Amino acid sequence: MSIASIAQVGNLQSLTHVQPTRRKFLMRALLVVLPLAIMLVTVSPVYGQQTYVSRYDAYVGYSFLNSPAISLFEPGFAAQFGVRPKTWYSLGVDYTYGAGDLKLTPDLLTTSLQQSLGGQLAQLVAAGVIPASYKLVVPAHSKTQTIAVGPQLAYRHFSRATLFLRPLFLGAIHEAAVPKGSDPIAAAIVRKLAPNGTKVDTVLFLGFGGGFDIVLSKHLSLRAQADLV
Repeated sequence: MSIASIAQVGNLQSLTHVQPTRRKFLMRALLVVLPLAIMLVTVSPVYGQQTYVSRYDAYVGYSFLNSPAISLFEPGFAAQFGVRPKTWYSLGVDYTYGAGDLKLTPDLLTTSLQQSLGGQLAQLVAAGVIPASYKLVVPAHSKTQTIAVGPQLAYRHFSRATLFLRPLFLGAIHEAAVPKGSDPIAAAIVRKLAPNGTKVDTVLFLGFGGGFDIVLSKHLSLRAQADLV
């Protein structure tokens, strides 16, 4: 399966609709990673197919999630394990965890929540409780966990580099966000959205990805990859 993860996905999908922005970011990351891999192996002075390929693949390392639309950056780690029935493909599972802070605003909510919230705020403005210029901002702390399984195809023509493709993988995203009201109005809305103090959601996904390994020795490599779901 995969080794170092550039990006994973999934955040507050029951509350927000920021997924298109994240897809654009991950696609850009993938478009950077793969050409870089091609460039590295093209300029490498050492050519020839790899003579040793291990049957098992395991890794624990750094990963992150970046969602500019909601100012969310979640650094964390990735743990992955795979088995290679053949040198050119493997089957495996990976797990990632990340945590960070974000700011929720009405435009990031689902349409139904926007309509409900807009009506409530309009009533408060009409009653003189809040000014017409009031802007709702709800800070939150988010924790994201993902687990995915699937195949990985490897191209081992070069002795010091391996290109790989994850054509299709199935996974789940588990999100837990703790919103915090910064004023009495925001606090009241938070109590309605998350009565227990935490908003939790789990979503299934399909995705694909790819990247490259720089082979340092028989049992040690450096990897960069990007996944899109």
